Amino acid sequence: MILLDIANGWKTAIMIVAMIAVFYFFLIKPQSDRAKKDAAYRAGLKAGDRLMTAGGVHVSFVSADGAMATVEAAPGVRMKVQLASLQPIPVRKKESAKK
Repeated sequence: MILLDIANGWKTAIMIVAMIAVFYFFLIKPQSDRAKKDAAYRAGLKAGDRLMTAGGVHVSFVSADGAMATVEAAPGVRMKVQLASLQPIPVRKKESAKK
């Protein structure tokens, strides 16, 4: 093996660089990509969009003011929530018919 021929100091340095690369590509990059996607989603919200809060309440988006959003849970029932707590309503997959 090539690593056996390299001095101990270089083995350690190579392993540390490899660990940093693994952490970056498997943990840090996917998390930052997800954060960018979520921010773009929230920036594109418009009045009337159907959403779900982090607590599972289905609401309609009314407006946003900084980090806060006004949503409508029922006709005439408006609430202020954190904009970060809003997410799209999950789409359920249809169960295939059992044969």
